[in-house]
Amino acid sequence: MKLDLGTTFGGTPISLPLRFANRHGLVTGATGTGKSVTLQRMAEEFSRNGVPVFAADVKGDLSGITTAFPAALWDIFGRHGMPLRTSVQEMGAQLISRMLGLNETQQGAIEIAFRIAEKEQSYLLTLDDLRWSLSDMLDNREDVCKQHGNITAASISAIQRNLLALEAQGGANLFGEPPFDILDFIRTDAAGKGMINLLHADQLMEAPKLYATFLLWLLTELFRRLPEAGDLDKPKLVFFFDEAHLLFRDAPRLLVQSIERLVRLVRSKGVGVYFVTQSPADVPDTVLAQLGNRVQHALRAYTPSDQRKVKAAANAFRPNKGVDVKAEITTMGVGEALISMLEENGVPRPVEKVRIIKPTAQIGPVSELERETVVAASPMSLKYRTELDSFEASHCFTNRMKTQRGIHVDAEATAQPYEEKMYLKHIPDLNEEEKEQKGTSIAMTLVKVLFWGAFAMGGLKVAGLF
Repeated sequence: MKLDLGTTFGGTPISLPLRFANRHGLVTGATGTGKSVTLQRMAEEFSRNGVPVFAADVKGDLSGITTAFPAALWDIFGRHGMPLRTSVQEMGAQLISRMLGLNETQQGAIEIAFRIAEKEQSYLLTLDDLRWSLSDMLDNREDVCKQHGNITAASISAIQRNLLALEAQGGANLFGEPPFDILDFIRTDAAGKGMINLLHADQLMEAPKLYATFLLWLLTELFRRLPEAGDLDKPKLVFFFDEAHLLFRDAPRLLVQSIERLVRLVRSKGVGVYFVTQSPADVPDTVLAQLGNRVQHALRAYTPSDQRKVKAAANAFRPNKGVDVKAEITTMGVGEALISMLEENGVPRPVEKVRIIKPTAQIGPVSELERETVVAASPMSLKYRTELDSFEASHCFTNRMKTQRGIHVDAEATAQPYEEKMYLKHIPDLNEEEKEQKGTSIAMTLVKVLFWGAFAMGGLKVAGLF
């Protein structure tokens, strides 16, 4: 099985053997050179061969694929697709710190908050939970420092400010119940075509670290949840990481090492990862070395820095005497690309200049009515569009966390809805007490009157006056 991607100017088809699709890849090129159309063509070919796909729809123009292929539309904000939710606890201290843009000292405070949450079983569902946990740490700073290490008020304050900034960007929408199950990406329709999962990301791109960290979390979940698969005839899922430069920009060394290790190991889970960006220089060399399939659209070289990038991109391909790579990179038209895919023996084939085959489905976005129709028709819609109130969500989340950790959960305990003025049940009714006291006082007075009346009558009888 092969993916037909393009044809050379001599008419020779260029394809990717499906069994090597999980050896990862790179799609690069300047803005407006045809990367999105190439991405759509690749997604269609994977779907046609029964391979599910995930891609971020950064500009909204990939949604046209829904006109001819099975698709599920997702949106963190829940406006243009089904919502995707997780918890602060499950995302982990490292990714939350990356999302908030924290330094090493501030990340240490976040790690302490997570450790305390695990110890006290007060798991963190939302950003508000994290905020209150940090406030408690500051109130009990002396005890926290003794048990877990030093934390400073300055660090906590900086984290709180970054939390406010993340919420202003809409980050709070990511955290809640019901939780997203990453395995729901891996589905096929009745005809055997792979489901194409599109994340609506035009608004998400306004918060670059939120976008990049969320996609990295999805990839991490795939690695964590999928079993070892070895070499397969075709991947279980192909993951397109668009605007990949956002993932690596200003990334600390440890995070880059984690990404490189994740990309290297996730292949054995049957997942292919394709980074989409403008230049190969946007991706660190350690990650670039893991990417066996390359599609290079035109680059623009207006500055000395751009010219160095062109030279580096040209040197990354296996040479072909019939193709002047360095010259072609800067002169190719829209829809043309230099391609080097792995051959049947697993060796990259010599670079070829090709025309990308036009996608089958509509190129460009669908209307809002068409989008809503696709969302409503999805079997996942009922599962993920259900909203829980904060109390019920917290109850379900806590029970789920305990179950995952083997902690006993009372099966009969249920979440009780909030009642207005519920606290009054635990406050004595002072008016009722006053009534009881008044009743007791009147009774005692009557007893006293009767007693002294009887005593007086007895005295009168003794005196012979009655």
